Amino acid sequence: MDLNLAGKTVIVTGGGSNIGRALSLAFARERVNLAIAEIDEGQGQKVAAEAAALGAKAVVVRTDVTQWNDVRAMVGTVEERFGRVDVLVNNVGWTRDALFMEKTREEWEKEIQLNLWGMLNCTRAVLDGMVQRRAGAIVSMGSDAGRMGEFREGVYGACKAGVMALSKSIAREVGKYGIRLNVVCPGMTMPEADDEIGERSMWNAQENRAWMTPEMRARIAKAYPLRRVAAPTDVTGAVLFLASDQASFITGQTLSVSGGYTMM
Repeated sequence: MDLNLAGKTVIVTGGGSNIGRALSLAFARERVNLAIAEIDEGQGQKVAAEAAALGAKAVVVRTDVTQWNDVRAMVGTVEERFGRVDVLVNNVGWTRDALFMEKTREEWEKEIQLNLWGMLNCTRAVLDGMVQRRAGAIVSMGSDAGRMGEFREGVYGACKAGVMALSKSIAREVGKYGIRLNVVCPGMTMPEADDEIGERSMWNAQENRAWMTPEMRARIAKAYPLRRVAAPTDVTGAVLFLASDQASFITGQTLSVSGGYTMM
């Protein structure tokens, strides 16, 4: 299937680690113009080098997605370098697994900033150009925690529910300009090696690394009908499809790529 992505300009936020890295490399194989918007510039550069070896024109723009001026400057840099933005993938996310009453207000605010405000900022920043060109695709990473509610992921789930609702609302508003917005909800998706994540990845936190042992992976896998924990590459096909011309009549949709964890 020809996705017709070659030559298009794609921004992947948080494109240096875990799912973001896998997405950057998957788009690179389609020979896109790739912009990795990454707060960990060093990790972004590593992935950009890998992407270039796969045939992409790749650039890293250091970006804090929670800061509007940072995001606006990033999009301006990408447009100046490649002429336009065809696809935005809102990938940045963060959480700490804990009961709602055990978390601090600072942690709530960090989750809201990274999971909801980051998506809002980046989406708004690319829309003017997409409206002017009357074309564009935005794919945002949700979570089944936002579809069903999840134990120990209250504020994170609320943010991801917001990502889904906001995507639907904006899809209704900008569909007349040929712009599509869709959401992909991964299940638990762990890096398979240390070189797949940067120092600032949530998977480098000691408490999260404890989830990555073979014993814990086996326990977690029992919650999934497919009986395994997702690798980052399990998510890429759905995102690339929704970003492509093959999905030209799909907008406002949420797709779980979670091994059957939820069936909605």
